[in-house]
Amino acid sequence: MRWSLKLGRLAGIDVYVHATFSLLILWVGVGAWLRSHSVPVTLREVSFILLLFLCIVLHELGHALMARRYGVRTRDITLLPFGGMARLERMPEKPSQEFWIAVAGPAVNVVIALALALGLGWQGELFNEASYDLASGGFVHRLMLVNVMLVAFNMLPAFPMDGGRVLRAFLASRMSYARATRVAASVGQGMALLFGFLGFLSGFNPFLLLIAFVVWIGAAQESQSAELRAGLGGVRVCDAMLTEFRQLSPDQTLQDAVNLILAGSQHDFPVTTDGRVLGMLTREDLMKSLAQKATSTPVSEVMRRDIAPVPGDALVLEMLPTFQASPSQAVPVLVEGRLAGLLTSDNIAEVLMIRSALKPS
Repeated sequence: MRWSLKLGRLAGIDVYVHATFSLLILWVGVGAWLRSHSVPVTLREVSFILLLFLCIVLHELGHALMARRYGVRTRDITLLPFGGMARLERMPEKPSQEFWIAVAGPAVNVVIALALALGLGWQGELFNEASYDLASGGFVHRLMLVNVMLVAFNMLPAFPMDGGRVLRAFLASRMSYARATRVAASVGQGMALLFGFLGFLSGFNPFLLLIAFVVWIGAAQESQSAELRAGLGGVRVCDAMLTEFRQLSPDQTLQDAVNLILAGSQHDFPVTTDGRVLGMLTREDLMKSLAQKATSTPVSEVMRRDIAPVPGDALVLEMLPTFQASPSQAVPVLVEGRLAGLLTSDNIAEVLMIRSALKPS
């Protein structure tokens, strides 16, 4: 992942740390040193942050393992300065599955907090109130308290927190998935406004303002994602592909490609031989090549060979990650092993608009 460093694998899932995470460690370390001018104190505070983020990794692993139980793979887990993120390959099919995946993460923090509480109780330190001060309290006391706070914070009914997904799962059992997401997103954005208002009232508190921003954006993205799922649900690639398109043979020249661009609205061209896709010539690569090579250069010398075709009988939703990761604005579609069309962002948008217009009012 860009700007991320791979830490390793847990339960077969790649774990990354974002480069900006080092800024948090630096901030905590410098702050502890300026307050105490003590190396042991500084190391203790940095260790506390590292242990806290280990708890967050375990939290995300809880989501991932529960998702695996329902056949949903996790692409990776990434540590960010403000928390962690487990990227699922797809959303679960049933509201009950989303509920259990959502609560699995906070449940891990509950288990951690209970284990720390038992340890403190064994030592007779559980009810030592002074040790729960987040600034100067005991190491284990603070770690237990922060895990409790993580549970409370993550269960707020607002995207992208787990509580927003729990709320949507509850609503989706009583209404359509898209409508449930809209309602849950509205609740989340209402909470974002509340956080923002409290942030201003408390003297521009950066933490509350950051939460407000993240919640507002997360709710909007989740709502858009749900609308996409509702609009493309059940649509196959062959039903959304562009069927009238131009193609190039490998021995045609860059000038031939220029002529095709000027003659129509197509920008990316499949390079084929007898219906077999050899590669794609993108407009971006064409323009770069025109500045460096002669117009008589065969397109086979500059075409991309790393753009994977998609099968026509696949669902558009399943192919979206492949399409979005492609460097081309068009991806070739194969039917029975031969080129049958192009999947483009414009055609996907047209399908969404048409299906939206056909919905009963």
